Amino acid sequence: MAPKKPFNIVIVAQAGRLQYEAILFAASLRANSPKFAGKLLIAEPQPGPLWPGDPRIKPDVRALLEDALGATIVPFENRHFGAAYPYGNKIEALTALPANEPFVFFDTDTLVLDEITQVPFKFTRPQASLRRENTWPKLELYGPGYTQIWGALYDRFGLDFESSLDTSQPDEYWQRYLYFNAGWFFYKDPAAFGKRFTEYALAIRDDPPNELVCQSLDPWLDQVVLPLVIHAFKGGRDTLPAGLLDGSVTCHYRVLPLLYARESDRVVEVLETVSAPNKLKKVLKQYDPIKRMIYQKRGHKVRVLFDRENLPRKEQAIRNTIKREGFWLR
Repeated sequence: MAPKKPFNIVIVAQAGRLQYEAILFAASLRANSPKFAGKLLIAEPQPGPLWPGDPRIKPDVRALLEDALGATIVPFENRHFGAAYPYGNKIEALTALPANEPFVFFDTDTLVLDEITQVPFKFTRPQASLRRENTWPKLELYGPGYTQIWGALYDRFGLDFESSLDTSQPDEYWQRYLYFNAGWFFYKDPAAFGKRFTEYALAIRDDPPNELVCQSLDPWLDQVVLPLVIHAFKGGRDTLPAGLLDGSVTCHYRVLPLLYARESDRVVEVLETVSAPNKLKKVLKQYDPIKRMIYQKRGHKVRVLFDRENLPRKEQAIRNTIKREGFWLR
């Protein structure tokens, strides 16, 4: 059943790659989800001491997003992260969004494949993407294990660790512990979510528990904090049916060479259809990876390198093959 009231969709975009991915996202949303009645909000970081240059979206891209694709650009200030940790944009942007309006955040490197209003979001019980690998923590031979590391983080914020565990998974196996990809997440109130996200992220960055002494938080800080925030707001790993987001309704493709290597024919069809109109093509081809992968058809040269029914288990192996053949573009 669709949500009873409209919700907003939020992405973060700025000068460079993200602004062009934002065009593809917005175009796919408009093409494939005509029932979406909420606002498409594009959060845009502003110039300031935490950016060495101007991070704002280029004027021609801005005009396309606002006038042709119906997006609303929402400026926000970076007070804590900025260029030193650009993933922090998705944390800080939330506090600039309309309070008490349900939202779904997506990374810009996402395509909408079908009607997004069919997704039965439970906005009081947040969730994030389970399309992830065991990227964090990286255990040291004589260091603390998963239980010690994650347990210390839950303890830091007074959260109940035991109720976050998937007890169908064995002890000290990474999937037993709540861990998400931050490519999408949702909640009923971006202001509350953003405030908690910021609070936890700064605490872990500036004063990590002793159990994290061997762990890198760059670029993983947002994905370390996200499970804690979701658990604090009574969410979890299974508040949505599987197979919709990161499935039949949306695709988080990450980079175009990976899209052509591993995603379905439907994803390729959507990408090439929504990027075809001349008014979009004129702007999109300014970005070299899009020009080469889509318009010069290099993506199809990547596609023939792989059997999508028998892909390598690790993403790095796919990347290595693409790089070896000279088709890696980002």
